[in-house]
Amino acid sequence: MTARDVLSPLMVPADEMAGLRIIDGDMPLVDVLPRLLDSGSHSLAVADGDVTLGVITETSLLEGLGRMIAPRDDSSVITLECRPEDYSASMLAHAVENTDSHLVDFWSVPAADGMLRVTLRVRCSDPSAAVRSLERYDFRVVEASGSMVRDAEIASERLLALQTLLNV
Repeated sequence: MTARDVLSPLMVPADEMAGLRIIDGDMPLVDVLPRLLDSGSHSLAVADGDVTLGVITETSLLEGLGRMIAPRDDSSVITLECRPEDYSASMLAHAVENTDSHLVDFWSVPAADGMLRVTLRVRCSDPSAAVRSLERYDFRVVEASGSMVRDAEIASERLLALQTLLNV
């Protein structure tokens, strides 16, 4: 997606638009976000050459980013950490696909301790096979959740409650 894909539907008066920082309409959203955060007004004017196309606001950018992330009910979420020099998107995909699961998408952010934190969305209801595969590739999994994991936790709690009742 580019800047022109997330223009605000709100009309901005010409005198207010004159004071805004101008960006190119073909700028990728990844580059738009830091510029928007750095602008004092939290708005950017978008232009195509000499023609002003409109304005990007925080709300319009957030809505555009939200459209980039497809909702999926059949996915699990796995969060792992690794050293930046050990990070490889192809290795992550390979580790996940070794379990006959599909990598839907992933995000990476630097962690406070110099590590890289990667969040994966994997198309499977039980992430345990993908977790084991990622750990075989020396990635440290810090969190995993999926519908099967939640169901297993609930079942475990119910069994413990039943066992407590039977021991009374």
